[in-house]
This record gives sequence, structure tokens and C-alpha cells, in this order.
Amino acid sequence: MTVDTAPPGVPDETRAPGRRESGFLAAPRLAGVGTAVSATSYSQREVLDAFGITDPKVWSVFLNSAIERRNLTLPAEDAHGVRAPESQGDLLDKHKVLALEMGGEALRACLKDAGAELADLRHLCCVTSTGFLTPGLSALLIRELGIDRHCGRADIVGMGCNAGLNALSMEAGWAAAHPGELAVVLCVEACSAAYAMDSTMRTAVVNSLFGDGAAAVALRAEPGPVRGSESPGGPVLLKFASCIIPDAVDAMRYDWDRDQGRFSFFLDPRIPYVVGAHAEIVVDRLLEGTGLRRSDIRHWLVHSGGKKVIDAVVVNLGLTRHDVRHTVGVLRDHGNVSSGSFLFSYERLREEGVARPGEYGVLMTMGPGSTIETALIRW
Repeated sequence: MTVDTAPPGVPDETRAPGRRESGFLAAPRLAGVGTAVSATSYSQREVLDAFGITDPKVWSVFLNSAIERRNLTLPAEDAHGVRAPESQGDLLDKHKVLALEMGGEALRACLKDAGAELADLRHLCCVTSTGFLTPGLSALLIRELGIDRHCGRADIVGMGCNAGLNALSMEAGWAAAHPGELAVVLCVEACSAAYAMDSTMRTAVVNSLFGDGAAAVALRAEPGPVRGSESPGGPVLLKFASCIIPDAVDAMRYDWDRDQGRFSFFLDPRIPYVVGAHAEIVVDRLLEGTGLRRSDIRHWLVHSGGKKVIDAVVVNLGLTRHDVRHTVGVLRDHGNVSSGSFLFSYERLREEGVARPGEYGVLMTMGPGSTIETALIRW
């Protein structure tokens, strides 16, 4: 199943044939970005040593992950240097603390980058899959940071690594309907709050991959005719396309482990091949009706899902290693930070300063469902 949407204000040339045109009413732009991580960074060897892991198979998984360091908040050592397993209640408490800390830092950094303040925020959408909060993270942050009580909010919980683009699509629609007002997507993944040790390879694979991280992106739609490079600021969001793979709905999932008394994440070894096989389908749908070919896309910002996932996307889309340099760099330095990974890559592209007016980019995330989400942007 494929779904594609274009928010109001998308130029005619990016719309598929037969779609009702609405002109240039309000084009949502990426106005700023900010990221944050938890306080402590570990190398893969340090994580193995911290838990006293000696199994050569587990060591191989960790050391062949293309990850050098990750930010994690591990349980404290006891008097004997042992890190005791954390209960599900402790993990939920950890999620709340880390989510507020990292979320607040990433949100402030994003607003500063956008030349805005907390008082300018009109709508906040928070994304997380590493814990459950009621009231949601958006409400807690509004109270914690003193954001205007009339700020609109939404929480997307449990969609996984693809959810950042799901939220971006929703906020783009909100921004287009409220020209000139500021909206923010905030992805907060305290992956340490889903980190638990047992002797299974299933747990080892998950524990070798994820790291703590938060990322925020600000959107503002400009009223009146806006054509790509005619206005200063970040790239315009043009179109979204999505593809869910029902046959692989259980390939990535968060289950309750009755033996351990906690949640446990599962990653099917076939995920890279499933994602790779469907990457072309959704990207072609994204570009349908735009007059663009894949070779016209100058910038690719792909979710740092893991070495094999990145390699599968590169092969199936015919990309170069240069195309995914930021994706690979984020995986190397932070591991998989779930829903916010693509925004870490976008921040690095911004800092690199190579994007030029009129150039196109594709954002791509993938996660449970199994789902691939994409967005087309233009500077």
C-alpha cells in the first residue's frame, strides 16, 4: 500500500497528474534544526566490558556494527562492579528523565537555529517509541519549559524509527494551514530505557545498535507565492510518500517478555533485504508526477538504521557512499537514534553548507510496520 500527500502550497510541478491544484498558498519550510544526546558516550568495547560479556558471537555483532560510539545511560555499578538489571518500572522512569532532558535541549537548540524563542512556538508534536507517558511528553515539556499553555500539541508513540517523517507530514499540514506560525517536530528516543541484558542473540543485536538521542525541526509556512529559492531560509517541503509492507508487519516489534518481566525489542535478520526490495517502489512513487528522476536528487538523508540497512538502500537505489555520508557518520558516532536519526543527518548537511538554491533532497526513514516513509524537499 502506498500513500502520498502534498501539503497546501506545493508548486504545481511537484504534484501528480490529475490532482487538484491549490497554487502557492503557503509553502512549509524547514526553518531550523537541533539535536541532543545523553551525557555519557561509550565505545562498543566499553559497553561489552561494562556488562562483562565474553561470548565471541556477541562481540562479533557489536564490533562489526559500523558503530564507534553511542550515548547510553547504563545502570550504575554496585559495590562489586556489577550493573544490575533494571525493572520495567525503572526503565520507564529513566525514559521520562532522559526524554525531558534531551527533549528540552534539542527543542531549545532548534528554536535558536530558527531565530525563534519558546514564546514563538504554536504547535509541538513529540515522537517517541522508548517509553510510555500519560500525560504525554508534549504536555510535560510545555510545563517544564514554560511554553505558552495555548500551544497546540500532539504525541506520536510507538511507531518506531520511521515516525519522524510521519510527524513531519502532520506538522507540515498544520504549518500550511497556519501561515507564519511556528511548528516543531521533536523526536526523543531514550534507547537506554529499552536496554536490558540477557543471554539471547535477539537482545544482543538490539543492544549493539541503539543510542540515546533527541532531534527537533522547526517548520514555518510562508504566506503568498513562494518558489523554492526565491526566499531565504531552509528547504521547502514538497511531497510525502509512504509504503507499508504488510507481509513483514512483525519484522520489527516491541513485545512483552514474560520471563524477564519487561519489554523486549525484536529485529528480524531479513529487515535489510525487505527494506531494500521496497526502497525503489516508494521513491519512485515520491517522484511520480514531478518530472524528476533519482539522478536529479542532490541530497539523500536516510535513516541510520544499521550497516546492512544502509547498504541495502544504497544498492537498490543506485546511490554512492558520498550520498549517504551523513547517514553513515551518524551511525558511526551515535548508533541508531531511532526516529530522530534523519534529523541528525540533516543537521550535518546544514553544517556542511553545500546545499544550493534549486537543489532537491529526499528524506527517508524506515521502521515497524514494516514501513518506509519519504519526503521530497527543495532548497
